[in-house]
Amino acid sequence: MSCSTGKGCLLILTMSFHVLAYGQARLSLSNKNASREAKALYNYLQDMAGKKILAGQMASEWGFDEIGYIQNITGKLPAIKGMDFIDSDKNEAQVRAAEDWWKRGGIPTIMWHWGAPGKGGGYENSKKEIDIDKCFEKGTPEYDAFWKELDEKAALLEKLKEAKVPVLWRPFHELNGDWFWWGKKGAAQFRRLWVTMYDYYVHKKKLDNLIWVLCYTASPDSAWYPGRNYVDIAGADDYQQHGPHADMYKKVTSIVGNAMPIPFHECGIPPDPVQCLDQGAKWSWFMEWHTSFLQKVDPAYLKYIYANDLVVTLDKLPDIMAVYGKE
Repeated sequence: MSCSTGKGCLLILTMSFHVLAYGQARLSLSNKNASREAKALYNYLQDMAGKKILAGQMASEWGFDEIGYIQNITGKLPAIKGMDFIDSDKNEAQVRAAEDWWKRGGIPTIMWHWGAPGKGGGYENSKKEIDIDKCFEKGTPEYDAFWKELDEKAALLEKLKEAKVPVLWRPFHELNGDWFWWGKKGAAQFRRLWVTMYDYYVHKKKLDNLIWVLCYTASPDSAWYPGRNYVDIAGADDYQQHGPHADMYKKVTSIVGNAMPIPFHECGIPPDPVQCLDQGAKWSWFMEWHTSFLQKVDPAYLKYIYANDLVVTLDKLPDIMAVYGKE
């Protein structure tokens, strides 16, 4: 096709550049009113999918500095820093840490070991069983606690919204396991919980800075999938064995397709990026678990991972808003 006007040529060149630069049309976030920062981060993650694996590290709050440890061992820092809303008295510090990490050029992700409503906070309470129906019945202790705690976390996430910080938001992790309260009552009850939180945070609380991240166990199951309208990213985790986990990756793609980013949410040992891509396990990122899990990783192997050309560390991240925030 030829063009005889400057405007026509410019349009064709612009469209061609988009195709050449990005290969295929990107997915949009489930929240159509998502913030500019959330859209930019989501676009970056999609551009990296199948090309690079981002290094992620879960941070703890009880005496061990995982981020400093990695820097001492490897001379580098992870691209993604993970935090957990598990302890209410530490949440404000985690919000500040998430904001600081984004301003430093990194990517924050936040999960929530949510104590069963009416049972109290903390890890042990997250494993207790409750009647989920009562979370939706006014006048019950479960209802009062459920909505109170949703509001408390929403207020924290609102602070990050006001600071223009996008968050990889990963609630209800390992959803199809039977060890946390949200997974003990089956797929339908889990989906009800996920959709309720999504609708409340997105439509009522207007939290437009969240990218909704779904986390399966090592055995992903389509019956538990809330649907594309409520999920932006889906992946799985496994601590049982070391390796690329190609079968686990394929199970996730069989449910959500291969267009959205698919992370290895939690691991005991980071997967070898060369093996991952060779075997078709195109993980968007890995998240090494904290404290003793990290300390047990062979330092030589950790250095290999962080020095690998296929792994994105903090120093290799682009200025996400400068590159992707104008689209």
